[in-house]
Amino acid sequence: MTGPPHRLSRRQALRFAGLAVPALTVPGLLSACAGSADTAASAGVLRLTQPAEVKTLDPHKQGDMVSMNALINMFDTLTTRDQENRLAPRLALSWSNPDPLTWRFQLRPGVRFHNGEPCDAAAVKYSIERLLDPATKSPIVELRYVTGAVVVDPLAVDLHTNQPDPILPAKVSLFGGVVVPPKYIADVGDAGFARAPVGTGPFTFVSWQRDQELRMRANREHWNGPPDLRELVFHAMANPASALAALQSDEVDLVTGLTPDAALQLQGFPGVTIDRFPGIRAYYLSLDTEDAVLADRRVRQALNHAVDVPLLIDAVLDGKAREMPTMIPRESFGFDPTVTPFTRDLDLARRLLADAGHPDGFDTVITASSVDAVVAEAISGLLARVNVRSRVETLDSGTYSTRLTSDNRRALGPIYLAASTGWTLDGQSNVQSNVRRDRRQSRWTSDEADRLIDGEELSVDPAERQRAFNDLQRLLKEEAPFVYLYQLDTLMARNARPSWRPAVTGSLAMGTAQVTA
Repeated sequence: MTGPPHRLSRRQALRFAGLAVPALTVPGLLSACAGSADTAASAGVLRLTQPAEVKTLDPHKQGDMVSMNALINMFDTLTTRDQENRLAPRLALSWSNPDPLTWRFQLRPGVRFHNGEPCDAAAVKYSIERLLDPATKSPIVELRYVTGAVVVDPLAVDLHTNQPDPILPAKVSLFGGVVVPPKYIADVGDAGFARAPVGTGPFTFVSWQRDQELRMRANREHWNGPPDLRELVFHAMANPASALAALQSDEVDLVTGLTPDAALQLQGFPGVTIDRFPGIRAYYLSLDTEDAVLADRRVRQALNHAVDVPLLIDAVLDGKAREMPTMIPRESFGFDPTVTPFTRDLDLARRLLADAGHPDGFDTVITASSVDAVVAEAISGLLARVNVRSRVETLDSGTYSTRLTSDNRRALGPIYLAASTGWTLDGQSNVQSNVRRDRRQSRWTSDEADRLIDGEELSVDPAERQRAFNDLQRLLKEEAPFVYLYQLDTLMARNARPSWRPAVTGSLAMGTAQVTA
């Protein structure tokens, strides 16, 4: 077979700016397709890839989306998001806020863990307290305001907080909302639980061969009815070329976590469908506002005017993203549609730089994870058009993550490329770590911003919170402590067998997935 012609015309714009956008080399895609797998063996089995390995099968001891994507299939959470992105019941049928420091969850009756153990208010209390116990060493931070859980009756539990938390029900829709079996963990210990996890989810654990596969089987006794799949198999494939080659040879059915560049290479190949869904992963440049040059608001505004985000999306991301005015995705509570993106104006950017004392531009460094190297180089090329000479320094993802979460706010240099997945679908998740001056990743000091963060974090009144978000977004645009970029689409490649649509969070909850023989 032969591949489709490469569509390079839209990339020429960035190449004229001195950029090189590398192509993905996918071995085997230009040769004859390999033979298909045994259809009898694969009937009812969905095989999918993620770009990284699951870290642990103990849901309280992981805090990354790759691990959660697998675990959400074996464990249920208190709440969830439906296909319309609305907060919906899961293990909790309803929730209420009887006082500013209490959230009460009314639980679904009759739910049992895979080992037959009841999933009741006592199990929820145990799960919350296990997560919060310093001995667990959980990296999950969403429940940092929760002080404890109290059983009201067998099907009702109160979560108490040390300050109002208006989005706690959303925070228990993924990481912090997982419920684990108290008796089973007491019997087998933490290590035994991590080796053979037991949850209440639509799939039960079968086996895990690290760096090979994680296999699950349909839970025929699930409270929401059994899934259509017989088995679900996760494979870790960091190299997108390898994952896509596996798709072509019928070794897997679905490739997730696909980059726009990798998806572009696959368009038009027989037997491969690229699915594109709106996503909420928000990209931005963090600016060190105490840097000698970046301390001037005019410089920060100039960078926003110089980075042509629509061109970046079109030329580097193949159009598979949406521009963001500030930090908050369109689907999240708090987004203000009246705040518009910066105009793309090179002349204005040059004037602002000159007014700030940099008529000939300046030299700086952009730090990025290696997975975002192409985007970082493209941004560097766009900035070069106004004589901002930015050298790109790329780090492996582990080193980047360690520096990002360290106590040194300048460990990633004056400018770094970052992304946030605000899976709670509340603007608080996108600004909580990097705006208020006392937060770990904040590199900006603003009394007004701190006041507005408090306003949206401490009030349970939606109208009051929205007003705070509106004012905050206007301030973020005016002061420009970040360069605002885009929210990336969720991209997947599949063969003809799977049928499934993710929610906007991109979570790989596969209970509704179907496959044909």
